[in-house]
Amino acid sequence: MIVSTLGKQEAERKFETLLNHLSHPPSFTTVRVNTHLASVQHVKNMLSDELQKQLNGLSVPILQHPDLQDVLLIPVIGPRKNIKQQQCEAIVGAQCGNAVLRGAHVYVPGIVSASKFMKAGDVVSVYSDITGKCKKGAKEFDGTKVFLGNGLSESSRKEIFSGLSDLKGIGIRMTEPVYLSPSFDNVLPSYLFLQNLPSTVVTHVLDPQPGERILDMCAAPGGKTTHIAALMHDQGEVIALDKISNKVKKIKQNALLLGLNSIRAFCFDGTKALKLDMVKDTEGEPPFLPESFDRILLDAPCSGMGQRPNMACAWTLKEVTSYQPLQRKLFTVAVKLLKPGGVLVYSTCTITLAENEEQVAWALTTFPCLQLQPQEPQIGGEGMMGAGLSFEQLKQLQRFDPSVVPLPDTDFDSLREVKVEDMIWLANKDCIGFFIAKFIKWKSTQETDP
Repeated sequence: MIVSTLGKQEAERKFETLLNHLSHPPSFTTVRVNTHLASVQHVKNMLSDELQKQLNGLSVPILQHPDLQDVLLIPVIGPRKNIKQQQCEAIVGAQCGNAVLRGAHVYVPGIVSASKFMKAGDVVSVYSDITGKCKKGAKEFDGTKVFLGNGLSESSRKEIFSGLSDLKGIGIRMTEPVYLSPSFDNVLPSYLFLQNLPSTVVTHVLDPQPGERILDMCAAPGGKTTHIAALMHDQGEVIALDKISNKVKKIKQNALLLGLNSIRAFCFDGTKALKLDMVKDTEGEPPFLPESFDRILLDAPCSGMGQRPNMACAWTLKEVTSYQPLQRKLFTVAVKLLKPGGVLVYSTCTITLAENEEQVAWALTTFPCLQLQPQEPQIGGEGMMGAGLSFEQLKQLQRFDPSVVPLPDTDFDSLREVKVEDMIWLANKDCIGFFIAKFIKWKSTQETDP
């Protein structure tokens, strides 16, 4: 994947650095303002009041991104080193642990084990079970665990594990997390959408225009779908597909919450979205006629190796390589559904060559009707060598690689001294791993050669 272009030792060193970065959260929390309902300044003011309350009057800056006008950045404070570990312990699952590192409280279903004497109101040290070895309901755990901080227990061990109560709410309210980020649970839900920085870049690169018909092929949970609709001033039609019905429900809920009416979400497999017979009309529902969309976003299913924080490295080579054929299937359908002159944006939240640059090289060879396009805004770095693309082509891609910067240590004192432009620079680099390619379809795929 990476080995072919770097030496073996260099590749191994780079992979180690990357895994280390992936185990830490990005250094900023990124929120997108729903500009359909309010101005960025108005939401920024409301958010500032909310953060003052959450942080007991401590002041953390909220920055508006200079190149992504609808994006606000809040620095994450941490890692904080002087938190005293308690006798009373709770172990949470790796996914729950990742959420805690990004500002969440611990919800009851995430708690795997707790000290036998834990009562409601106790100060508890919370640890992540990164290898998944802890038994549900255990009273102690000596396996590999990572300290996430301290919190106040809202329930006793007995209540959590009795099996009688159907507890779903907060189990431990984090009071001293190792990484201090604001909690966005129910905070200005109609005005804000919690999104990773590169995910907001994708929609700006797609550049949807009012009145267009746009397809988001793998859309759940709807962050990019709702962003597309907001940038179009809710004028036109945004079709969102996902093949899992619960996820489609989530897209519809988000559209409703953000007050967007131009979105139509369907539970449908993107690989089958092209209509093959012209006989029956499906009234704007999938499958769709060839060349019927102005712009298409394919944020493809992928190995997810750019997600952060991720402390449990559980990828097998087999799993990582299994995505390429699916991505190609979806891409082929996207090309056929796109109008001549239309724009196709392909993105992933992974860092492998096979799912990114190799797919671009394959696409340009397979579909002569496609041309690679420069991207605006260009915030990530250029593409990675090794897939046979020219330097010119690599410059037209965006690859976000968090291992290019050293891991920062941020505390309240350092925030007072740092320049805004340095903070923006760091936010652009120290984010999740991600990849974006933009194509234009310069001629029809319908025309048959004589």
